[in-house]
Amino acid sequence: MSFDPKDFRRALGKFPTGVTVITTRDAEGNPIGMTASSFNTLSIDPALVLWSIDKGAYSLDAFAKGKGFAINVLRSDQVDLSNGFARRGEDKFANVSTRDCDNGAPLLPDTAAWFACNTWEVYEGGDHLIIVGQVTAYHYEDNVSSLVFHNGRYAVADTHPAVQAPTQSLEARGFLGDYLLYQLRQTLNAYAADFYPQLGHFGVTTEEWRVMTLLADGDAMPAEQISHFVSQPLKELADTGEWLQEKGLLNVTEKGFLLTEKGRQLAAQLLDKAIEHERQAMACLSDEEQQILKASLKRLQQGFAA
Repeated sequence: MSFDPKDFRRALGKFPTGVTVITTRDAEGNPIGMTASSFNTLSIDPALVLWSIDKGAYSLDAFAKGKGFAINVLRSDQVDLSNGFARRGEDKFANVSTRDCDNGAPLLPDTAAWFACNTWEVYEGGDHLIIVGQVTAYHYEDNVSSLVFHNGRYAVADTHPAVQAPTQSLEARGFLGDYLLYQLRQTLNAYAADFYPQLGHFGVTTEEWRVMTLLADGDAMPAEQISHFVSQPLKELADTGEWLQEKGLLNVTEKGFLLTEKGRQLAAQLLDKAIEHERQAMACLSDEEQQILKASLKRLQQGFAA
């Protein structure tokens, strides 16, 4: 069967994956690296892993014909590394301090985990090649969260509310039930679960909603800047832009993404909906408490950024 490529990728995006940077060296010894979310385990004994590479990738020969590579599993705060190694035509290793594993592949600094691999086999896989590696060495960090890719954007892994202990029992245990991280996660999960499904009434996805509300003031914005604000890699952001163009909501200009008149009208409705939802969600708080809450959260964010 023939599928619309963008729509097929969107369906595949419902399955969350980790984000890795695969590295090796070409025949001349130059470092090669690319972002990939196709990494997966294959076998424990022997220790085998696999990933796939587009046949049109610039680095295809280096990986397909090379003897080894390294898989760098990114931490949740390494979005910039992921974006850097996803770009074409740049020195991806500029300003990145690396060291080599035993097979010579560069290891990126401070990742959640890394796996040094000898190439076991390369298989045909449609428009991709499937590369299987035998793990010869590995390392990982405890208590570190990994970067996740889900629904076409970057995300973070978190414990599902359904498997967390009830709030009442936690409160009975003292500190944990009153712990800030627990309270923030519970609130975020409940807020998102209540709000995001309502976007379907407007015929937009959460990714499209983020882009449209960001552009609601009417000014064009470069794709690189939008990517940072909405946590979407440039490739996936381009797909979101195409979907919005097909709906007549967006134009792509020399200055970047720009909403059409139809797009601005819908963005205004989406903002009104978000404001109304916030008003309902915070109705249990007084006006003064709402302002204190927002101001306190902003100060906390600034404290972590300092």
